[in-house]
Amino acid sequence: MNILDTAIADLKIIEPKVFADERGFFYESFHQQRFDDAIGRHVGFVQDNHSRSGRGVLRGLHYQLPPQAQGKLVRCTAGEVFDVAVDLRRGSTTFGRHFSTILSAANHRQLWIPEGFAHGFVALSEQAEVLYKTTAYWSPQHERAIRWDDPQLAIAWPLRDHLQLSSKDRSAPPLADAEF
Repeated sequence: MNILDTAIADLKIIEPKVFADERGFFYESFHQQRFDDAIGRHVGFVQDNHSRSGRGVLRGLHYQLPPQAQGKLVRCTAGEVFDVAVDLRRGSTTFGRHFSTILSAANHRQLWIPEGFAHGFVALSEQAEVLYKTTAYWSPQHERAIRWDDPQLAIAWPLRDHLQLSSKDRSAPPLADAEF
């Protein structure tokens, strides 16, 4: 596996070693020891989530408050998504900054998003399926969101004029009013 650092500390892109031939491909999507070595600490995952979205569906920007803060290992297994993580770690030199990347079934990339980040994505393909492992269980009382189009974040979302959002995501507060 190849680990790529991003401009935000602790946020990593993981590229698996893919073995492909005329029959298809094979790769290890997760290996606990290699993952722990790559990020420099042990991470225990407790829940796997799977979503399917049509083109233009935007999910996010979601996060959970401590003590149920979630780290996420995200990958796209069908189609393509524009994936975003926003640093919400108070005291971080990159607080309020975001990182975006394309995750797709074709590139096999994964994004490690540690605890203390908000996460969201928009489906770029007709259908996209996203799988992600989490370090804490989903907890409705700890779940929060920040507004996807907050000018302070200045995220250049693709398909901006054709996005579909849940009512919860449409009514999320801006970063300045978010609860940490």
